Amino acid sequence: MDMWSAGDATRRSVLGDEHVDRATAGATPFTADFQELITKYAWGEIWTRPGLDRRTRSCVTLALLTALGHEHELAMHVRAALRIGLTEEEIKEVLLQTAVYAGVPAANRAFAVARAALESDRNGEDGDGRTG
Repeated sequence: MDMWSAGDATRRSVLGDEHVDRATAGATPFTADFQELITKYAWGEIWTRPGLDRRTRSCVTLALLTALGHEHELAMHVRAALRIGLTEEEIKEVLLQTAVYAGVPAANRAFAVARAALESDRNGEDGDGRTG
């Protein structure tokens, strides 16, 4: 399987068809190359490697997004973590661990973002106030 196909399959498995369809449908001539890049390399080259399972990759991703303050991506990856089998308790533990190493302010904001994402998931929203 080529890297784009492997990446697309992994991306859909982790983030869901709706998210991927929305992202690709919203691509413009300016952003299309970026969509191809993340599909091939982030999802095809990295997320498909055998060295870590998806749950571990998800925990690392949550910690890094928290530490770097990438709130929009964090909300998306909280929902992805649930999709691939992490529990709310495990997500909480990742954020607590991150607080010690990345700082309380970063984790404080991450808890707020994660709480909203978890609530939107329970309500059938995509985290941006839209349903589905």
